[in-house]
Amino acid sequence: MPADDVLEIIAPAEWTVPMVYNSPHSGNVLPGEFLSQVRLDKRTLRLSQDCFVDELFGGCITAGAPMLRALHSRSYIDLNREPYELDPRMFADPLPGHFNTGSPRVACGLGTLPRIVAEGQEIYHGRLRLEEALKRIENIYRPYHRALAALLNEAHQATGHVLLVDCHSMPSSAVDDIQGPHERRIDVVLGDRFAASCAPEFTDIAEHCLTQAGLNVVRNRPYAGGFFTENHGRPRLGRHALQVEVNRSLYMDEGRQIRTAGFAALKSVLDNLSRHFSEVLSATGKASDMPMAAE
Repeated sequence: MPADDVLEIIAPAEWTVPMVYNSPHSGNVLPGEFLSQVRLDKRTLRLSQDCFVDELFGGCITAGAPMLRALHSRSYIDLNREPYELDPRMFADPLPGHFNTGSPRVACGLGTLPRIVAEGQEIYHGRLRLEEALKRIENIYRPYHRALAALLNEAHQATGHVLLVDCHSMPSSAVDDIQGPHERRIDVVLGDRFAASCAPEFTDIAEHCLTQAGLNVVRNRPYAGGFFTENHGRPRLGRHALQVEVNRSLYMDEGRQIRTAGFAALKSVLDNLSRHFSEVLSATGKASDMPMAAE
């Protein structure tokens, strides 16, 4: 499968700061062969994807940094997982011993090939062949991760540091159980793996910028970061990875999957965050050291 069918790199006219934005769950492509295997309609299959997140965080482009975004729906393959984080209950074939079949995410039905969407609804009619999982991993997962690694390496080699901003959205119900009945709605969760994936400076900038805009921001609960932050966050090596989860109720009707009046306001706030990150990173690295464009 050509890379153009798997991912898109949205590049600024000039890549001026060592920063890369990543939107791995905003894709909406549902292949025909996949639809023949499932028991759910397209609207339900898309309940787990991060609708419009690539647009919300698109201000990184004018701030001088590229965005990598996935094209396929998260219900088809979840790129924010280990490559072989698979649920053996989904397959007619035994899974090799080196596969991660016992993670908490697999137990919840949310492995590399998800078993469920939304409120625990089973995706498939029956069991899949292992060959199907391997095909998706080789044709979609690996090219996507290679592309992200190449972008991060290019920026890091040019300046000695790089910031990955991993862009996500969360259903409003995901934070209901960690709020008291009289507490404010949680608007944004910043995940830095408890400072293991990102220098506190960047998490502080994000929290300050978003809080100043009136949003209620928490750190690392219920989302401390996924495979992208774990795999790419090495602060001591100048590699920083911060996950940003925005509450979907801020900008969309979750059931109808359409933008609401809050979309423009939230996008403006996130544009401002991109500018803040860009200013800090420009001060710590020479823009002339950066590639002229993200290819």
